Amino acid sequence: MAINRSSIAKELLPGLNAIFGMEYGEVDNEHEPLYEVENSDRAFEEEVLFTGFGTAPVKSEGAAVQYDDAQEGYTARYTHETVALAFAVTEEAMEDNLYDTFAKLRARGLARAMANTKQVKAADVFNNGFSTSYLGGDGVALFSAAHPTIGDGNQSNTLGATDLSEASLETALITISKTKDDRGILIGAQAESLHVPSDLAFTADQILNSQMTTVIGVNPTTATNGATNQNKINSIRNQGLVPGGFYVNRRFTDTNAWYLKTDVPNGSKMFVRAQLATKMEPDFDTGNLRFKARERYSFGWSDWRGFYGASGSS
Repeated sequence: MAINRSSIAKELLPGLNAIFGMEYGEVDNEHEPLYEVENSDRAFEEEVLFTGFGTAPVKSEGAAVQYDDAQEGYTARYTHETVALAFAVTEEAMEDNLYDTFAKLRARGLARAMANTKQVKAADVFNNGFSTSYLGGDGVALFSAAHPTIGDGNQSNTLGATDLSEASLETALITISKTKDDRGILIGAQAESLHVPSDLAFTADQILNSQMTTVIGVNPTTATNGATNQNKINSIRNQGLVPGGFYVNRRFTDTNAWYLKTDVPNGSKMFVRAQLATKMEPDFDTGNLRFKARERYSFGWSDWRGFYGASGSS
């Protein structure tokens, strides 16, 4: 249905001081610290895990060398979605509108809607990361204690129902340092950055940026002057174990969940099939002016080792 004169009655009359609702700030591109972005030229993209070889055994003198099989593991598929939105304005509404911001404001609103959709879809990979209704290429959720491997049993990248604290972050960093490949060989993974919802922004800042650490069991927000141990440094900060700091994503829906991005490549990815494009054209029969925005992309993950996550205690 086209926007007609009855929909914009106030914009047809003199004396209107302002049209508001489209001048808000923008919360865009929060997906960028979370995803590797690549271009695509096909309907979908697939990425296949290659398992490599296991630990080499000792060869006895005169004995035959042992052979091993490197093979393909699971396949992660990214199927691109088409995201589009449009609006139309009647010829009469365009003619009788007294303010030259009419189409500009609505085009801006269209851009905001498209941008918000992208950010919501990007965050949903993590919002659904613990759900068994959203499975990856290996048949389990992104954050799971049962990621199957070829030669090392099940592996885990979930820290369980653990709230964000200095102690839990230290445990997570130790866990990441022990990450193995599908054949049980250490891969030397390290954390890069911490990703939290708005509700954990202050906690993340205190943990990563404090010079000293607090006494175990003492809440730093309510501690008295004598409740800190000035001889105990903040080891996480001192060793630079989270070099990328922390990022806040305001579209994370779980107020207690937190995530650590690692330096493992081919973790979470965004494939761009078609860049955002806008189009405006008149309709010959009605005279309506039509505006459309369209783009194609997909979000997902290939190697679960790219992230470790905790769902929080509630």
